[in-house]
Order: sequence, then C-alpha cells, then structure tokens
Amino acid sequence: MVPPATFTSYYGRPIVKAAPWQSDIPAYLFLGGLAAGSSLLAAGADLMNLPELRRVARIGALFGAAAGSAALIHDLGRPARFLNMMRTAKPTSPMSVGTWILTTFGPLAGMAGAAEVAALLPFRIPIAGRLLDAAARPAGLLAAALAPGLASYTGVLLADTATPAWHAAHRELPLVFVGSAAAAAGGLGMVGARLSETTPARRMAVGGAVLAFTMELQMERSMGLSAETLHSGKAGRLFNASRGLSIAGAVGTVALGGRNRIAAAMSGAALLAGSVCTRFAIFEAGQASARDPRYTVIPQRERVTRS
Repeated sequence: MVPPATFTSYYGRPIVKAAPWQSDIPAYLFLGGLAAGSSLLAAGADLMNLPELRRVARIGALFGAAAGSAALIHDLGRPARFLNMMRTAKPTSPMSVGTWILTTFGPLAGMAGAAEVAALLPFRIPIAGRLLDAAARPAGLLAAALAPGLASYTGVLLADTATPAWHAAHRELPLVFVGSAAAAAGGLGMVGARLSETTPARRMAVGGAVLAFTMELQMERSMGLSAETLHSGKAGRLFNASRGLSIAGAVGTVALGGRNRIAAAMSGAALLAGSVCTRFAIFEAGQASARDPRYTVIPQRERVTRS
C-alpha cells in the first residue's frame, strides 16, 4: 500500500511572497476607517444640530486622516513615494483610486476639524477663524461623500493581491472594513460626546458592529481552507479579541449606552479596541497564509478538480 501523500513544496519555501508591510499598514487600515466613519457621523451631527457630537467626530476624522497618512508614508519610507503614486490616475487600480480618495478627503476633513479645534482655543484668530467657520460645513459634507470609498477601498486593495486569505475573502472584506469603521466612529462619538447627543453614534456603532460580525461569518465560509489562519497564532488571538470586544461593546451600547455616561464610554472604547483588533487580525491572517504554501496550492487543486 502506498501511504497517503503529504503536501509539501520545494524545500518548504513559500509560493506567494508575503506583503513587505509592517505594523504601519494595519494601523493605517484602522485610522483610515475611523476617519471615514467619523466624517459621516460629523456630517449627520452637523445637520441634526448636535454640536458636541459634531466636534468629537470632526476632530476624530482629522486625527484619523492625519495619523493614517503618516503611518502610510512611514511604511513607504519616503514622502516622495506617496507623491509618485499621484502621477497617474488608474480607475482599475485600487491603490491609485484609494490614493486619490485619501488625498482629496484629507484636506476636506482637515478643514472641518481645524474649525472645531480653533473654536476650542482660548483666543480667536480674526480672519482665519471666520474663514474656517464658513468652510467647515461644506468641507465636512464633501468629506462625508468620500467616506464610503475611503472606508471600503482598503478591503478591495487587500483582496486584489495574491495573498490567499485576503483574496479568498474578496466579496466580504470591504464590507467587514465598512462595518468596522462605523463601529469605531460610533464608539469614538460615545466616548467623547455628552449622553444627550450620542443617539446617532450609538445607532452607527451597533449597526456597524452587526454588519462587521455578519460579514465576518460569511467571510469565514468563503475563505475555505485559508479561514484556518483566522483561528491560529497571533491572528487567532487578535480575531477572538475583536469578536469579544465588539460583542461586549454592542451589547453594552444597547443595554446601557443611552442611560449611563460611564457605560456609554466603556462600550465605545470596547468598540474602538475591537475595530483595531479586527484590522490587525486580518492583516496577520493574510501574512500567515502567504508564508504557508498549503493555502496557495491546495485551493488551486480543489478548483481544478471542480472544473
């Protein structure tokens, strides 16, 4: 009897090269999502005349866009490399589209956020202050119009690579990121704004958490063999933490978020932490799937057999 064959590759070496990204990139994935969700929440708060929630969300969008851009540029190594990505506009490239979305979104969110920061200063800047106040609403609304693209393009970008776990999740990954972004932005609003103004933030947070959780379940089914990477090693620990924090945050928001300021802040913080863990878990799962040749070859063989 011939013993069952065991899978291996030449010298056990990876077939797909892992992405040469460091922790700056999952941080950028989170910060970009936070900026996008916060700009949408800020626009809604502005239209509903909720000034404190608007201030928290606009400053959150400003911080997310600035810190996320800094993380991306740091990973690239030189600012000139980011500028080089703007030499062309290629609609079929998620990287090109995302670069232009981020480049347009950043100044708009920055202008709206700067108006809120200026209002907190103990002194007023006469002309600049009036200009910022006049530009804040249209800039915030334009930033909100770009927010869905900013929140989802990173999922499209990861899925467009040859990394097995990311590519296998190409249908659900953008929606996971959108839901995670909404949960994070809603959580930030619950942490920073007074209880009487957090109703839109609570709704956004719970809706985002439910969307992310639902899409994650579907994503695990779609990923096939590579779904193993979400439940082992560093990615598994982060993924379990993201699930626990997001569920606890959503339940706390529904049960106590509208009645107790401390409970609302704790629930919002849990949702923020859950969103961070989601991005890092998916990043680590993709890197693990690229390092193990099983996740490249076995799904290929299964597809050939089915055809």
